[in-house]
Amino acid sequence: MPSQRLRAWQRDAFELYSRREPRDFLTVATPGAGKTTFALTIAADLMHRGVVERVVVVTPTDHLKTQWALAASGLGIRLEPALSGALPPGFDGYCVTYAGLSVNPNGHRVRIDARKTLVILDEVHHAGDSLSWGDAVQEACEGAVRRLSLTGTPFRSDDSPIPFVTYEPQRDGTKQSVADYSYNYGRALRDGVVRPVLFMAYSGQMHWRTRAGDEVAARLGEPLTKDATAQALRTALDPEGSWMPTVLRAAHRRLLEVRRDIPDAGGLVIASDQDSARAYARLLTDLTGERPTVVLSDEAGASGRIAEFSASMSPWMVAVRMVSEGVDVPRLAVGVYATTIATPLFFAQAVGRFVRARRRGETASVFLPSVAGLLALAADLEVERDHVVGRPVKDEDDLFAAEAEMLARAQAGESASAELEQGTYQALGSEADFDRVLFDGGEYAAQISDSLDDDDLDFLGIPGLLEADQVAELLRAKRSKASAAAPRAVTRTAEDVAHERRSELRRELNGLVGAWHHRTGQPHGVTHAQLRTETGGPAAAQATVEQLQRRIDLLRRWALRASG
Repeated sequence: MPSQRLRAWQRDAFELYSRREPRDFLTVATPGAGKTTFALTIAADLMHRGVVERVVVVTPTDHLKTQWALAASGLGIRLEPALSGALPPGFDGYCVTYAGLSVNPNGHRVRIDARKTLVILDEVHHAGDSLSWGDAVQEACEGAVRRLSLTGTPFRSDDSPIPFVTYEPQRDGTKQSVADYSYNYGRALRDGVVRPVLFMAYSGQMHWRTRAGDEVAARLGEPLTKDATAQALRTALDPEGSWMPTVLRAAHRRLLEVRRDIPDAGGLVIASDQDSARAYARLLTDLTGERPTVVLSDEAGASGRIAEFSASMSPWMVAVRMVSEGVDVPRLAVGVYATTIATPLFFAQAVGRFVRARRRGETASVFLPSVAGLLALAADLEVERDHVVGRPVKDEDDLFAAEAEMLARAQAGESASAELEQGTYQALGSEADFDRVLFDGGEYAAQISDSLDDDDLDFLGIPGLLEADQVAELLRAKRSKASAAAPRAVTRTAEDVAHERRSELRRELNGLVGAWHHRTGQPHGVTHAQLRTETGGPAAAQATVEQLQRRIDLLRRWALRASG
C-alpha cells in the first residue's frame, strides 16, 4: 500500500520488492533521493500485512536515530531512538547505531529473534564484516525475518565484504556488489529529485617551507609531486593564509545571493580537523558578523546543534566529519570543501548534503580547491560505483594495507607525507583566484574567458530561472563565445565608481534576462521592454543605478513566482 506521494523511483522499487518478497534487499539511491521514505513505506506495508511485528533501524550516528524515529512517526510507526533496557509499551521497534549494536550484539539478537523483525541497515557500507561493526551486524541480525539495506555510496575504502550484500565474481578475480535496485545521481537529476551542483574551483599561489628548510612557491593544481601537491593543498586550507578567507568571502556572497530568494538557505564548511573548524568559524564571524554553528563529532550535544541549525535561519555551519553522511539539512545550498580527505566515498557523502531539492530551478554550489583528485571526483559525480572485493581481509594488518591501496588509487598520490604528519612542513602564505566551474561533467575554465568568473555566475542559483540542462547549455554558450585573450588590468579611480556600478548592474541584468530567455523562450528585447514599461526609464545602456536595480528586483520576483 505505497503512499500516493511516493516519487516514481520509490514506487518502482516498492513494487519490485513487493513482487519478490525477498529476505534481503539492497537499495542504492543517491543522497537526497528519499531512501528513508522508501524504507519506511516498506516497513508500514509489512507490518500492515503481518509479515513483521517489529522494526529495528541501525544507523551510523546518534543524530540519525532521531531523524529515523521522527520520520517513522509520520507513517504511524513508533520507534524508540534512545533504547535502554526493555522496549517500552506501545513502541513498534527502536533505532540503534552500529557502534551501539557492537556493544551487545547478542542482546540485540535476542530482541530480533523474539519477534518477526524487519531490520533496516542505513548506510550499510559501514558494516564491513571483518570489522567489529560488521561482526556485530552479522550476529545480531542473522535471525531477522527481513533485512533491508540502504546506501547512497555502496563502496568502501577497503575490500571487506558488507554483511547481507550479494557479490558476483568478475573476470579479473574480484567480486562486485549487486544492488537489487539502483537510483543514481544522474537519474535523480533528470527527474528533478535533486539539485544540480556547480563546483567552483579555486586555485592560487602557495608558499611553504619544507622539512629541509627550503621555501617553495607553486600554484595550486599545477603538476607537482605527491608530497608537493599535499603541501600546496594544506597551505591553501591554512586559516592563517589568504586562500581560505577569499574563498569563504566568495561562498558567503553566493549564499547571500541565494538567500535573497530563499531566506533560510544555509551554508556548510567541511573542515579537516577541529582546530581548523574553529579557525574557519572565527573567519566567518569576522566576515558575516554572526558566529556560525560549529559541530565537532566528539562533543556532547553535537546532534542537537545540527538539529537546531536545520530549523534556524542561521547562515553558516562548520563541521569536521559529522555532517558528511546521512544528516538531513535540506536548506543547505552552498558548501566549502575545506578538507584534505579525497576519497570517492567521503566526497560523495559530503556533496550529498547539498543536493536535496526543495523547489524547481535550484542550484547548489560547492567551493573546492583546484586539485586534480577533487576535480576528477566532481566531474564523475554521476558515475555509478559498486563495492569491489579483491582479496579477503583477515586481520588488522591486511585492513590497513587495503586502506592504503584504496587511498593511493582514489587520491592519485595526494595523501600527506610523513613530513606533514611530523609537523615539519610550514605554511607561509597563500592567495586565491577563481579557476573554473565544473558542471554536469564539463569544465568551464575562467582563464579562457574574461566574462566567466564567480561574479557572473551569481544568477545561476536563483530559483525558477534555469533547469539543470539549461544551466549546462548556458555555460557551454559562454565558453564557446569566450575570448582567449589574456585579462587586461583595470585601474579604478574615484571618477570610475559610478560608471563601474552601472556596468555591474547592467551585466547582472543582462545575465538575468538571458537566463529568463533560457527558461521561457521569450526574446531578450521583449523582456527588456516589459521591464522598462513597468519600472520606467530609458534603455539599460542609459539607465541609472536605481532604475537598473528596480528591473533586477522585478525580474527576480518573476522568477520566484515561476518557481511556484
